[in-house]
Amino acid sequence: MSTEETQSKVPSEKVDDDKEKSTGPSDGFIDYEKFKPVSFKSSLLNLQICAAPEVVPTGTELCVRHIDSTTKELSYNPKYNELYAPDVGPENPFKTQQQKAPKNMLSGYIEKAHVNDFQFENHRRTFVSYGYALDPTVDGSIEEGKKIIGAVEAAEQSGSKTVFESIPKRPADKRKRVKNDNPGDITGFLGPWGGFIDEKRNSKPSEEEAAELEEILAKRNKRSKPSEDKPLEEKTVLHIKDSHDYQGRSFLHAPQDVGVNLKSDIPPAKCFLPKAQIHTWEGHTKGISQIRWFPTTAHLLLSCSMDGRVKLWEVYKDRRCVRTYYGHRQAVRDICFDNDGKKFLSASYDRYVKLWDTETGQCISRFTSRKVPYCVKFNPEHDKQHLFVAGTSDKKIICWDIRSGEIAQEYDRHLGAVNTISFVDENRRFVTTSDDKSLRVWEWDIPVDMKYIADPTMHSMPAVTVSPNNKWLACQSMDNKVVIFSAMDKFKMNRKKTFTGHMVAGYACGLDFSPDMSYLVSGDADGKCYIWDWKTTKLYKKWKAHDGVCISALWHPHEPSRLATAGWDGKIKYWD
Repeated sequence: MSTEETQSKVPSEKVDDDKEKSTGPSDGFIDYEKFKPVSFKSSLLNLQICAAPEVVPTGTELCVRHIDSTTKELSYNPKYNELYAPDVGPENPFKTQQQKAPKNMLSGYIEKAHVNDFQFENHRRTFVSYGYALDPTVDGSIEEGKKIIGAVEAAEQSGSKTVFESIPKRPADKRKRVKNDNPGDITGFLGPWGGFIDEKRNSKPSEEEAAELEEILAKRNKRSKPSEDKPLEEKTVLHIKDSHDYQGRSFLHAPQDVGVNLKSDIPPAKCFLPKAQIHTWEGHTKGISQIRWFPTTAHLLLSCSMDGRVKLWEVYKDRRCVRTYYGHRQAVRDICFDNDGKKFLSASYDRYVKLWDTETGQCISRFTSRKVPYCVKFNPEHDKQHLFVAGTSDKKIICWDIRSGEIAQEYDRHLGAVNTISFVDENRRFVTTSDDKSLRVWEWDIPVDMKYIADPTMHSMPAVTVSPNNKWLACQSMDNKVVIFSAMDKFKMNRKKTFTGHMVAGYACGLDFSPDMSYLVSGDADGKCYIWDWKTTKLYKKWKAHDGVCISALWHPHEPSRLATAGWDGKIKYWD
């Protein structure tokens, strides 16, 4: 292209302006590199710059950069949650729009809003009761925020009242009270305790009503049985023809022609396991709760039952029922002989402890603390045979004096009903167990326990027996074990001697030692009798002894292999 053609295409105005601005030589030469086309310049004038580009807010899912787990090298420094984020799989093509929507709770997306708790509960209850409430999504611009949803017609009729506004006042709220706030009026001052003017109080009957009530109660007492507060009249029945032999000796005298020295203090040299049943004593109409040998000689057996009777049985010769003692309205829980066996105590659920003459059957005296006695025990000391202790249902151990009939001492430290009392340490102390799952040791006549044994693993121990050598306490534990405690100074549990295998299941099944301390015998809830070896705690023998619960088992103190068991089937069985 020639220079003339180029000049013709460039506008004259532009050339003139550039000539004036040009600093080059004035030889007519123009630098065309400085000029731009007019159309490009106009487009620059119309261009707009956006100073706020679209930026993804931080903290959202879109901002998180997902890293492929197969990547070996990264060109940037990722954050911890990006680097250790789980692998992203393919998008689920079967999600609905509702499932794809962002959620911050299980049912959807909620935004925080302040709602008064009272107003929320007010309208919720209104909607439940009347079917209408204020629309919580409406702001104040629409009808001053009072748009009703639900039963609109009912709201118009009631004037959109809520449950708190529409509750009418009760007539009782308008009642006037009797007031007398003058503290100077000592007799008539009421203060805040003044009742309503028209109020009728039935706490104290009037004189006429009291007279009517007395007449009604008097008629009821005549018709009904005699009051149970009064003790039942005692009586006894002798079942044998002659209570004395030709020498004038009563049945309390031990026989001498049975082949065993019953007055001996020496136990049998060697005991053996019983093999067969040799006798059954029957006479009780209900289950037996306790049996006791006659002291020292054991030629008689005393039993108490849930039929409210106490019976005395012969152990040798004809094995007859010697005498029956009637005197309790309800079941007899425990019995205990004194040292010579001429008297015995019976404790019953009728809340009475009665002292009986064993030979004549006469009731000597009665004792009651208005609570159920669970166990009774004479003090074994010869100079304290006038004292006995009873564990009651109100957590107390009460010591009674037979001579005066009054309470000599109370031991009140247990937290549950007292189940057993056992004298140890040459009768200077006694050990008690209770429903509070503890064992307490007491000094005689000191009402504060000198030793308290309780452990989270211990269970209630409703039956306790002292060993013949007075060194051990065998306790029937409610976790189906027989646990052994030392009866000396420390009273520690012997962890090595634990006898297991039977099932007690909440029954106070009695247990006993053989006279030579080689065996331990116990009953269980299934009516079985168990015999363990004392040294090895090995179970030697078990057999079905009773149809009901085998509640007691006693080894004869002078016989090497004879055993008496009592059950809830009302029978006492003798084994040899």
